[in-house]
Amino acid sequence: MEIAVYNQKGEEVGKTSLPKEIFDVPINPDLLYQVVVSQMANRRRVIAHTKTRAEVRGGGRKPWRQKGTGRARHGSIRSPLWRGGGVVFGPRKERVFKKVIPQKMKQKALFMALSAKAKNNLLVLLDELKIEEPKTKIMAEMLSKLPCKGKTTLIVFPRYDKNAILAARNIPRTQTIQAKDLNALDLLSFKYLVMPKEAINIIKETFTKVKTAY
Repeated sequence: MEIAVYNQKGEEVGKTSLPKEIFDVPINPDLLYQVVVSQMANRRRVIAHTKTRAEVRGGGRKPWRQKGTGRARHGSIRSPLWRGGGVVFGPRKERVFKKVIPQKMKQKALFMALSAKAKNNLLVLLDELKIEEPKTKIMAEMLSKLPCKGKTTLIVFPRYDKNAILAARNIPRTQTIQAKDLNALDLLSFKYLVMPKEAINIIKETFTKVKTAY
């Protein structure tokens, strides 16, 4: 598969062939769904947490004597029946949503997402990506000249680039990521994928390694 290559001015400067093992993988919706759901679950932060009657402060003294008052008997003001008391069956921080997915499935899902971007003309390839100063204006002007103008965009860098990351940080609906950290969930969260040609080699080296069994 051949794809157009742009410079930072938005001009088409040539074409390049994409590796078939990464950008020409048949789509398996079920596998892609399973991997994306697992990644969403693994990123989930469990915040909601209620206290049981054993954890609520106070309530050590019996509110009133057992008999003779004409009122219902109670042993603690921190009973779930009382305002300010413990909560029965409430959400707890101990809940575990983590899902384990095999590495090969995650790799396959990533290649499927990359293939979908390439086939639908949502991959914007640059000859190089260099930002001399950490200024939002520079990055915004560059993106405005590319096909991804005004759309949600994920920018991939071959390696950590502080200037470029700072320049893109305040641009709405735009996010940056290193090639070695690419994943199916981030790819599917943005419409366009922008990256320099050099990033393809990093993706190939990172995700197509043959692991030797010991």
